[in-house]
Amino acid sequence: MPASPGCAIEVLRPDLPRGRFRAVVFDFDGTLSLIREGWQGVMTPMIVEELHRTGSTESEASVAATAEAIVVGLNGKPTVVQMARLVEEVARRGGTPNTAVEYAGIYQDRLLAMIRGRYNDLSSGRAAPEAWAVPGAYELLKRLRSRGLTLIVASGTEVTHVRREAGLLGLTPYFEKAIYAPVGDDPHFSKRAVIDRLLETCGLRGEELLGFGDGVVETAEVRRSGGVAIGVASHEPPRRGVNALKREQLIRAGADVIVPDFEAHERLLPWLFAED
Repeated sequence: MPASPGCAIEVLRPDLPRGRFRAVVFDFDGTLSLIREGWQGVMTPMIVEELHRTGSTESEASVAATAEAIVVGLNGKPTVVQMARLVEEVARRGGTPNTAVEYAGIYQDRLLAMIRGRYNDLSSGRAAPEAWAVPGAYELLKRLRSRGLTLIVASGTEVTHVRREAGLLGLTPYFEKAIYAPVGDDPHFSKRAVIDRLLETCGLRGEELLGFGDGVVETAEVRRSGGVAIGVASHEPPRRGVNALKREQLIRAGADVIVPDFEAHERLLPWLFAED
């Protein structure tokens, strides 16, 4: 297996436990779905706008660093948790913040305005589901299901949106409705709780869990549980190659393997299941 940056499969922990997996947890946005591709370009300007509104005289670099800590550092947590951090940052600068729920609503309205055309294209058939899925996702899911593994989704995006988008992409059948995400603006939802419940209900040991995600939260939680974390350093257009920033963040979070997408599944899966 290759082990250098930029390769289709970059193995960071060659001695990881292989061949024992019974369940797989997937993040959704950026890991399976690209419908919300560009969400960072909606959230980041909104955060910067709110920080500037406080009248703070701090440098642009400082504002950018704060925005990155919220957008990137909390990626994978419910949106309302990211917005709660924005509330804290606005107040710390002497501003009068909206509530986290209000900020989350503003962000969702802006994001939905950006992606509404994608919904329409998928609903009408003008766009094929494959156009808005991470390359190789369907074949990977088919092969995992054929091995008898339990597949679940754990997403920080509000559950109504995740279910709708999974339906538009034809992904729902792979998970048998096992799609877990926050209901409304529930700040208490956590991927840790989802993973812990999966391990308990299925009677799994940590090394029997495989995880795929493009964010730091799910990557760190899979590793914490003793599982194997595949970091998906997916790229926005042209959707090919490794996203260098994601790769760096995923490595810091403890990813065992880095892939840009799932097009190399024919090599990845036999290796993970110790069939090589």
